[in-house]
Amino acid sequence: MNRRKKLTTGILLAVSTVVAAVELYGGLHFYTRPYPAGNISGYVAWGAGGPTDVVSRALSVYGARELGTSIIIQNKTGASGSVATEFVKRQPADGYSLLFNSENPPLYKVMGLSGIDYDDYYPVILAGQQTAVLVTAADAAYTTVEALFAEALENPDSIHLATTGAGGLTSNVAAMMEAVSGVSFNQVPFDGDAAVITALLGGHADVTVINYSSAVDFVKDGSIRILAVFSGQRLESEPDVPAISEIYPDYGRYFPWGTFVGVFVDDDTPGDVKATLSEAFRRGWESQGFQTFLEENHITPLGFTGEEARAYIRKWQQVTTWILYDSGQALYSPANFGLERLGEEETQ
Repeated sequence: MNRRKKLTTGILLAVSTVVAAVELYGGLHFYTRPYPAGNISGYVAWGAGGPTDVVSRALSVYGARELGTSIIIQNKTGASGSVATEFVKRQPADGYSLLFNSENPPLYKVMGLSGIDYDDYYPVILAGQQTAVLVTAADAAYTTVEALFAEALENPDSIHLATTGAGGLTSNVAAMMEAVSGVSFNQVPFDGDAAVITALLGGHADVTVINYSSAVDFVKDGSIRILAVFSGQRLESEPDVPAISEIYPDYGRYFPWGTFVGVFVDDDTPGDVKATLSEAFRRGWESQGFQTFLEENHITPLGFTGEEARAYIRKWQQVTTWILYDSGQALYSPANFGLERLGEEETQ
């Protein structure tokens, strides 16, 4: 009888220990299997078919292969990417919710869009940087950037600039143009590059600024004309198109500058999960397939992770937030958020 009692007590103790372990680790599958133990959700902050979406979906394939799981991509658009940025931050910080986003979050605080930005995230990897181009429809009246600027100075409300919203590429470059050249446009917001191009080709806008990778096919088929490249030098693939700094040298102090796309995870995620994600995505990024994708889409490779990525983002943030503030488009001074104005030698 005594022996039977001891046996029963031992069994009950063993069962209670297992139950406690299950409760502590949230389920046996997390207790027995390393990360990732299942599929991962990826949230793209911009619309389907745009540059952020295209790069994100390509990179997710290579990252998922290295992780040995699937990354289920969803588009969660709105408010210059802040809808997705805030949504992912509300999910458990366990590495199963990834944010695929562009350069917009570093601008949220000065624009008054959100209190959540990349300070709340860990940069798994920055995939690449793109070059912005100023474009019109091929049959538009403006054939040079000088003619466009002359009209904008004379009649600013007459020219409709299709934008991706406050803090997006087009509004950022519009702020740069206003700060340097004193030109302003009647800005009309659309949801992503694909919608902006549709508006331009449909005659609902006169001009816009998009990534070269989004414009190149339309340039080739003759439906879009590039007036200038927002870079310190001409694009090799468009040797006849001037760099904006050739015409207006004052732009040169802002370059190199451009949009970027990356993968981010909640900064509260455990360190070993962050390391696993960065290592996997770095291997995927280095693969010949993804490097070919970057080359074919005219994207400058970055491949930055962790602190290197943070430093890159910080410098981009300092340059761009002060451009917005100087042009009057930022609600708050970057200094309010500890962002010092970079000297001219630091922007080179």
